[in-house]
Amino acid sequence: MAMYHLRVKFVKRSEGRSSVAAAAYRAGEKLHDERAGVTHDYTRKGGIEHTEVLLPENIPAQLANRETLWNTVEAGSPRKDAQLAFEVEVALPRELSHEKRVELARTFAQEQLVAKGLIELLPVSWTAT
Repeated sequence: MAMYHLRVKFVKRSEGRSSVAAAAYRAGEKLHDERAGVTHDYTRKGGIEHTEVLLPENIPAQLANRETLWNTVEAGSPRKDAQLAFEVEVALPRELSHEKRVELARTFAQEQLVAKGLIELLPVSWTAT
């Protein structure tokens, strides 16, 4: 039987976090943080099944690039206590196929976030339990 789980966490600069670093980790990618002058490399992280960027219609297409997007977000708020992003973690049933998990995550993100004007990075990952 599948267990339901949903958790939302803010990426807070006041806690020393960076939205670029968080995006690199979640997507398992290598992204350069222009504000901090640091490159975050999570390309060796396992368990990432799928990643994509979902943009609302009014957002410029160049922001579909994860590094461009998050460096733009970081540059847009100079405050030391900025809350630049949030992570939404949802448990998806193992019984579903890869395609169904991606479809379910995409539909949830599209209906609950993108339709309301938010940009959504869709990393679908798994953990062995």
